Amino acid sequence: MLASLFLLVFVAPSAQADITPGDGGSDGGSDAPPPGVDGGAEGQNLYAEAGGVVFDESENGGGGGSGGSGGGGALEPVGDWAPPPCWYAPLYTPRQLKKEMEHTWSLESTGYQWDAEQRAKYSQGGDKPGTYEDFNMAKSGDGYWWDGYVPDGGAGVPGALDCDDGPFWVDEGDPPPAQYENAVTPEILAGIAYDRIRVPDTEISLKPDAQRAQKVNLPTWAWLDAATFEPVSVTAEVPVLGLWARTTATPVSLTLDPGTDDAELHPSSGTCPINDDGSIGTPYTAGSAEETPPCGLTYLRATPDGETYPFRATITWSIAWEGSGGTGGDLPDGSFGTTIELEVDEIQSVVR
Repeated sequence: MLASLFLLVFVAPSAQADITPGDGGSDGGSDAPPPGVDGGAEGQNLYAEAGGVVFDESENGGGGGSGGSGGGGALEPVGDWAPPPCWYAPLYTPRQLKKEMEHTWSLESTGYQWDAEQRAKYSQGGDKPGTYEDFNMAKSGDGYWWDGYVPDGGAGVPGALDCDDGPFWVDEGDPPPAQYENAVTPEILAGIAYDRIRVPDTEISLKPDAQRAQKVNLPTWAWLDAATFEPVSVTAEVPVLGLWARTTATPVSLTLDPGTDDAELHPSSGTCPINDDGSIGTPYTAGSAEETPPCGLTYLRATPDGETYPFRATITWSIAWEGSGGTGGDLPDGSFGTTIELEVDEIQSVVR
């Protein structure tokens, strides 16, 4: 419990503590991250936005989150995959760690015994195994203190306490000790970037449109213009390590859910693929009211007075990533949908 308390009290604020922007942290070349990633290290100043990771969201989508605006939101991964709940990364120079820990000790919030053990480990240990002298101030510029990081709002997520071993030192150019399985890698960065992807609302075109009642046994056409959905990307980087990953979400299909069993889907699977030009379905044209649309549905029963069917349109996005060191691969698809309440009426006939 003490270690967990220390992680929450001490680590979470540190990503923004005493930082100065550097020059990007990359020496360029074919393995360099895409342009736009800001961050790095300059002298004794470690630059880190969130857990040692900085982001380029210039190609992110809408959604009101980081890098986006307007409607839409985060993707829901298909299956049981979840973004990394925590990770280890370089967060401090010796001077920064000393300042943070001495401030924590001054608050006397973690208890005398805990504070004494930490002082013995980080400032008074000297040549004892697993201990340090004066926060490794003598090694300033030759490495960084790594620590566990839990994203904002992630303290209660399963696995969030897997990174609570406390700060540890890694010499520049050396890998972190093998026991730290959550140490940041390009693949972990790809998952972190996935979590920040934002996509636009699924605002599809319907005929009849959503403001009018649909008609029993007459097809409802559904389509999306080519410019509506395009690939979006987020790049995550740890500049001081030269590690990066760019995660890209590409729309692949539209799935329709009529909100009732009393409906036929077109196609029967309810999934409309994206056309070669990036559009989905075919726009309705005059005279097509009774034709079967390539993407749409037909309601077979009217809604009771005052009630509606919760029609849902969901875009599926395929997820791929590439990273430093020639790494890359695929992550589980993500989806984002919109629900529209549709009224369905019987066709009125005129009796003469």
